[in-house]
Amino acid sequence: MRKALRGFLSLAVLIGTVGVTGMTGASAGAVTAAEPAAVTSGPAPADDSTGTDIKDRILAIPGMSVIEEKPYAGYRYFVLAYTQPVDHRDPSRGTFQQRLTLLHKDTSRPTVFSTSGYNVSTSPGRAEPTRIIDGNQVSLEYRYFTPSRPSPADWSRLDIRQAADDQHRVFTALKRIYPAKWLATGASKGGMTATYYERFHPGDMDGVVAYVAPNDVVDKEDSAYDRFLARVGTKACRDRLGALQREALVRRAPLEEKYREYAAAHGYTFQTTGSLDKAYEAVVMDYYWAFWQYSLPADCENVPADATSASDQAIWDSVDAVSGFSTYTDQGLEKYVPYYYQAGTQLGSPDIRQPWLGGLSRYGYQPPRTFVPRSIPMRFQPSAMRDIDSWVRHHGERMLYVYGENDPYGAEPFRLGAGSRDSYVMTVPGGNHGATVGALAGEERAEATAAVLRWAGVAPAAVREDPAKAAPLAAFDARLDKRDVREERGLRR
Repeated sequence: MRKALRGFLSLAVLIGTVGVTGMTGASAGAVTAAEPAAVTSGPAPADDSTGTDIKDRILAIPGMSVIEEKPYAGYRYFVLAYTQPVDHRDPSRGTFQQRLTLLHKDTSRPTVFSTSGYNVSTSPGRAEPTRIIDGNQVSLEYRYFTPSRPSPADWSRLDIRQAADDQHRVFTALKRIYPAKWLATGASKGGMTATYYERFHPGDMDGVVAYVAPNDVVDKEDSAYDRFLARVGTKACRDRLGALQREALVRRAPLEEKYREYAAAHGYTFQTTGSLDKAYEAVVMDYYWAFWQYSLPADCENVPADATSASDQAIWDSVDAVSGFSTYTDQGLEKYVPYYYQAGTQLGSPDIRQPWLGGLSRYGYQPPRTFVPRSIPMRFQPSAMRDIDSWVRHHGERMLYVYGENDPYGAEPFRLGAGSRDSYVMTVPGGNHGATVGALAGEERAEATAAVLRWAGVAPAAVREDPAKAAPLAAFDARLDKRDVREERGLRR
């Protein structure tokens, strides 16, 4: 996840920028339901719509608007906006419009509630559990990611409980239309989000499928990451990566001059980090972690074998391809301020040592505060993640966690405890931050798939009798099921 917020932000297609460019209220051209007299956290009123078309039923939900509908074979796909309270504990503080999408198949099918923890894509896509159960999918944009941001923004209202309450209100509003089983899912920060939702509203979902979700219980104790990075992959690959990273700091002067020219050419500035020097080092310090998060061992062949004899351009190109030099510019950080704010107030973030760099680092692994404008106050809440971890161990039920063997975020995973029921933690051999159920080893893949089908209430009789026969109910669709993990935002800070 740090890779996603550092390495490939300049390369990724920004999630949620297609189709809707602004939304201060109901967007221009949107079809809007009658607004409720007041926004409350209670159940939505009974559905008294006389229309049978799904669009009519959606518009019958108070506070719901249809921004646009996009055709897709076999589905109806809607980009929506929903009126949410800025503060679920005090609705008098006002409302904002939260963006979501609906991939509608059939109201009799189960539904997957998908969260990325960041922006929502406005192009049709299908999470793996949606394909497994052949269901509907609701995808929600995380609060404070534009355009789903109150104006003015009271940043103290951005926390995991408020976000979970957002999901609860959306679920409550749509459950009357989709009465079958519901599953929550998400990858990286989205997997964390699905977990937090289950913790605060355990009666809503019938199961949770969380991919590569970090669990930084004690923010100041990160030795697990250091141990992981010291043994991941092969020594030859680790040495090659470390040597290139070190050389990028040895050649700081000429490469920072290249960075200065690059920034000038693209109009990039560095007010948030404070200097080009700090931004440059932050990108370089990400390089080793970012490689293992998103690359495969075979990709080590793309790293210069002898960093000391490589050209400045070769060093630059390797760091840029893995970490992305636009990441810590003001322009690269702007969209991800909500993430860094949460990392520095509740979620926690890794702080790795990287001893092979010797004394070349001037700033160390920089904390989230570096990447949030100083006008936004931040105070860390150490009890937040301890509460989540304890709840999963003592009360988690019907939860599946999938990790990648080579993904650094697997160093601090969610773990089950004596109170966990019908739950699993599985690891994809050789997998990275793109780990999926489909990539698990044979027996585990079948077991996980069978559990998802069972939780959704759609397991065929053959699977109920023999879980080894479990397989996704929907055929693979190259457009809907394409997943580029480099486009997913993650948690590295």
